[in-house]
Amino acid sequence: MLYLIILATLLVAGIAYGVYHHQCVLRERAQTMRDAIRHRDFAFRLPTRGLLFGEKALQEALNGMGQEIQQLVAHNEVEAWQRLTRVLTHEIMNAMTPILSVSQACLQNTDIQGSPFEEGIRAIHDTSSDLATFVNSYRKLTQLQEPVWGDVQLMAFCEGIAALYPQLQWYIAIPAHIIIKADEGLLRQVFINLTKNAIEAEADRMEVKWTDRLYVSNNGHSIPDDVAREMFIPFFTTKPSGTGIGLSLSRQILMMQNMTLALREHPLRGYNATFIIGMDRPYAR
Repeated sequence: MLYLIILATLLVAGIAYGVYHHQCVLRERAQTMRDAIRHRDFAFRLPTRGLLFGEKALQEALNGMGQEIQQLVAHNEVEAWQRLTRVLTHEIMNAMTPILSVSQACLQNTDIQGSPFEEGIRAIHDTSSDLATFVNSYRKLTQLQEPVWGDVQLMAFCEGIAALYPQLQWYIAIPAHIIIKADEGLLRQVFINLTKNAIEAEADRMEVKWTDRLYVSNNGHSIPDDVAREMFIPFFTTKPSGTGIGLSLSRQILMMQNMTLALREHPLRGYNATFIIGMDRPYAR
């Protein structure tokens, strides 16, 4: 009888400990998601292994919700910058056009040619022309072509990108059967931009890896936190000759194809920067 009491006590204690430990795990998960949202890292995906069926369904819903929040935030940010860019380019071009026209007319006037005024007017004309060219480059943010959808075999696609940059050491870990719906030409622009950025950061190694999403990593210079917070904002750049349009344009291109682009808070092991490309569920060949 005593043996049964001891056995029952141990069993109850074991169950109680198991329940307590499980609740501690759930509490840690909640804190992890809370921290991720606080730091605007909506790309979190926590595993569902070891959860009860109801908890598993809830975690899967939260994982999906994180990606939906990320898409919504990115969409709102892009729309806001599109509106601002449209207004800025319109107003600047309205002001620059008459300056260009008048200065060009003055330079063609024989009374101006060879006079002390010619050099100053030419400087005004050339500066205005350069500014107009600069502003026109940002119209890409508001005048993107509509995607032409097709099946893109991810492994072959990434191997094609790698062939364009043989100076880099490439590691491509994508199952051969993974296919996505996308505009291959627009998607290529995004990958070329990410690769060029890596080269400018003095990377010599790139990795493209597929798990539930696409991870594009490089071993170039680490990205400081203050830069990471601003890097997708149009016009923001840390390069002396940069335009600040590459990453914001890439994010917009992907958003048009129901994808997202984000910088992973912690790069994959062995790399200093990892970008995440989220997308709708792909399908097998």
